[in-house]
Parts: sequence; structure tokens; C-alpha cells
Amino acid sequence: MEKGDLAPDFIYKNNEGKDVKLSELRGEKVILYFYPKDSTPGCTSQACNLRDNYEMWLKKGYEVIGVSADSEASHKKFAEKNSLPFPLIPDTDKSIIKSYGVWGPKKFMGKTYDGILRTTFIIDENGIIEEVISKVETKKHSEQILKIIK
Repeated sequence: MEKGDLAPDFIYKNNEGKDVKLSELRGEKVILYFYPKDSTPGCTSQACNLRDNYEMWLKKGYEVIGVSADSEASHKKFAEKNSLPFPLIPDTDKSIIKSYGVWGPKKFMGKTYDGILRTTFIIDENGIIEEVISKVETKKHSEQILKIIK
């Protein structure tokens, strides 16, 4: 997926356990971020940075949604431990991850394997991808997003 594309729709459970379709958020802007694994240092830094700036995102008209392939139980533990106010989607079958094109080859300690490519999509009120951030700065992600949004 790239800038100008219509964001692929999907259904997720919000923090109240209600089903929500991404397309039902038309009229709102969305920060949709994909991350590799709950409770790892980089993913925790990224989530906490977005959490610490969550009120600002709401005031600017943005909803924040995180996606990884972790289970619902893992997400619940991660969200509770870090007081995350936004939903985390358990995409265990990787259907959302693959529809956004963020599953691919990664390198770690000299080995190549397939995994989630840490990526953030900024989606406008009409469901169009405004920006794609593929080089995420986990500890300063909100600041990074602020530099590119209008």
C-alpha cells in the first residue's frame, strides 16, 4: 500500500469489545500502526510514545489503532501493563497485515526470516492513505508523525 491508495477495510473489536469496521471511521483520521511483537523493547517504546500523546491525537481528530500477529490475550496483557487507551488488533491469521503489504523478509543477527515490517499508515477522513512511514522511530514516533501531517 502506498500514499493515495484506499486503505483496505477490516473489522476489529474496540476497547469496549464492540465490532468496528475501519470504513465506519470515515470522517475521522486514523493512525494505523503495525508492529512486530507485544512486550518487546521497541514495540513497547512505540506504543508508550503514542499513549503519552493520545490526547493530542484525539484533539487533532485522529484515532490510533495498533496491529500485530499476537493473540488477543497477549494484546490484553500488553495494553493493561502499559495503560494503552487505544485498540490493539490481534491479526493472528495475518490477513490485515498482508492486505497492507507489511509482511516480508527481515534480518536479525545475520538471519533472514519473514515477519511484520514495522510500518505506520496515516489515513485521512475519506479512507485514503495520506502517508506511509516505513522507517519508524519507536521512541519518538509521535514527533515523527507530527513532522509529516498537515
